This record gives sequence, C-alpha cells and structure tokens, in this order.
Amino acid sequence: MGSVTSREVWPVAYPRGEVRPADFRLVDVPVPEPGTGEVLVRNTWTSVDAALRLRLRETAPPGYFPAFPLGRPLDGVMTVGEVVASHADGFAAGDTVWHAAGWRDYAVVAAGQPALGGVGTLRRLDVRAAPAQAYLGALGANGLTAYAGLLHVAGLRDGDVVWVSAAAGAVGSLVAQIAKLRGHRVIGSAGSAAKVRYLLDEVGVDAAFDYRAGPLPDLLAEAAPDGVDVYFDNVGGDHLRAAIGALRPHGRVAICGMISEYAAERSAPGPDNLMLAVTKSLTIRGFRASAMAHLIPEMTREVGAWIRAGRLRYRETVVDGLERAPAALAGLLRGDNTGKTLVRITR
Repeated sequence: MGSVTSREVWPVAYPRGEVRPADFRLVDVPVPEPGTGEVLVRNTWTSVDAALRLRLRETAPPGYFPAFPLGRPLDGVMTVGEVVASHADGFAAGDTVWHAAGWRDYAVVAAGQPALGGVGTLRRLDVRAAPAQAYLGALGANGLTAYAGLLHVAGLRDGDVVWVSAAAGAVGSLVAQIAKLRGHRVIGSAGSAAKVRYLLDEVGVDAAFDYRAGPLPDLLAEAAPDGVDVYFDNVGGDHLRAAIGALRPHGRVAICGMISEYAAERSAPGPDNLMLAVTKSLTIRGFRASAMAHLIPEMTREVGAWIRAGRLRYRETVVDGLERAPAALAGLLRGDNTGKTLVRITR
C-alpha cells in the first residue's frame, strides 16, 4: 500500500453517561501489507449498535465481550468492505466481504479466524442478493438476533400474541415483521409518535404505543387487553416489569438487550413482580446472537427470501463520514434512529 494511511476511531475515555465525541479520537495510521492467510479490506460501511455502549466501560458485564481498551482501534464491530489485496485462499481483490474490524478506513483481516463470539469470521457476500450494508442489519447480526430470539429462544407457537419493545429499532422492527409473517398478532412500542406511525404504517404491527405517553402497564393493557404470550425485550427495566404483569400463563420472554441500563454506572434493581414468573409458569431467557451463529445460513436463507419477495422491509439511519461514528452512537442511544444505524465510510 506504500504510504497510504487509514483513519481509525479510538476510544480515549470511558463515557460517563451520554457518549460524547470527546471520548474518541480520530487517528491516522499506516496501512500494513497483508500477510499469509490475510486480506486487506477497504471498509465501506460500518455498524453502530447500542451494545457497543456496554464495552465502553472500564469493566464490561460478566460473561460479555471485554471492554474496549483505550487508545486502540475497536475490535468486534461488524463492517463490510471491498478486498484490496489478498494473500488468503478463497478471496480475491474486488470481493465484498463482512468482518469485525470496524470504525476504520482499512483493515487487515485473517481469513478463517473467528472474531469475538465466532460471528465475525471473514465472509464473502453475495451483493446480487442484497446491498452490502444489509449484511450489517437485516441479513447480519440484527437479523440473526431477531430470527433466533423469536423462533428458537421464545419458541413462537401458534396463536401467540407478541409484544416487542424498541420495535422501531434494528432488531425490534425485524422481530415484529417475522412474527407477522408467521401469522401472529403483534404489539410494538417505541419512544415517539413518529415511530408509532412507522410501526403501524410500514412495519405492519396490529397495535403500537409510545411508552412515554402514560403509565406503561396501562398502555400495554390497552394494546393487548387479553395479555401477551411472548415478550421480546430490547429495553429491560420498567418494560420487563410490565411484560411480566401482562404475560399469560406459560408466557415466554426472550431478552436480547437492556438498553435502559447500558449507560448506568450501577445496575438497577430487578422487577419487583418476579413472583409472577412462578405463579404463571413463565420462561425468561436471555441470549446473545453470537451463541446462535450456527443459525446464520438458516436465517439468511429465510429472511433473504422475504426481503427479495418484498414481504420484509427494513429502514436505515445512515450517517456519512467515519469521523461521525461516535455522534451516530450517541444519537442511537438517545433514540434518534429508526431501524438500523450505519456509518457510510467516506473520505
């Protein structure tokens, strides 16, 4: 690559509360030549996910991915790009690939070596089937989370009524649509009237509400007067408490995230109505998409077919410029996004 340099976004301080641009630094580094078994990728799109906030702490939650070290590029951020040079079998210059070395212009990636959690292995993408950035959302980790969580973790059954929190987000909007495609009644909640309209008009849920519009249990009871059977949890906190109260006997909860706690210095106390899990015989199960990597081919096949047929749609919130990735993350955590938040890498 000669004297070509790459910009990388490095965390330089762990945020206290809201993520700020000052918590990061944009650094120019030389681009190395790939070694044996490696490829050099020019990144074109990189992912912005709420769960990154969990790693922007001195200590990540036990059992989760480790905290991002300060003064180093972020490892484990899903990204797509174009192969510039390859010394790895099965990859050639011009291939569009998916990998986990994001928030930078260029990355040297080892072929066949799993990234964090096993879901970031370098993979060649079929961009004839969908745009490259779709593999960061509906056909990537978000699609896997939605598909595996609803069908395999919650164990969706005939006749289930499903409530999805953060239903206008990258995962929630897919969960709601998959449940509708399987023939279920779906309730979605989100944080603004505009997002409620999006859920009703584009996602196609049966009922939706703005959780800020009143007491959450009352809003849920109005949308689902007979209760729910499945709650897909992206929020935690008061949403999980309301779900436990509304779930019918033998109801199931699939917890993929708790965005209400991501920036908290201390974990909030758990729901005070957990005894209902006993009296109603509820199943409450947390999961991570990285543990469901074996379902990627199944998910890609089924979700991809729905997308090609125009039966499943997704929205993207696109931020242009690598230097704006921290601001994009801050906006996502504030709820400014609809659908998947992406950074289009330009320079």
